[in-house]
Amino acid sequence: MSVVYSFRLYVSGDAPNSLKARSNLAAIIEEYLDEGCTIEEVDTLKFPGRAMEEHVLVTPTLLRLHPLPVRRVVGNLSERKSVVEALGLAQTS
Repeated sequence: MSVVYSFRLYVSGDAPNSLKARSNLAAIIEEYLDEGCTIEEVDTLKFPGRAMEEHVLVTPTLLRLHPLPVRRVVGNLSERKSVVEALGLAQTS
């Protein structure tokens, strides 16, 4: 049985770093996760309360919600090796 991953990406509209984070996350998922995963995107400009609930102070911020424990990566996700390690994906490739 394979592990199913669940992510939540906090962005600020179409700001340059938010666009980059979306693109980088898509590339990481394509490379490292053969099985399906879920990605929920939360725009903090539209839903600031959601960010406050999870103590997200900077965008973009990516949360890996499943499998536990929750992991958090802040930034545009361009440091791919560090992001993959932080999310615990290195062993799945």
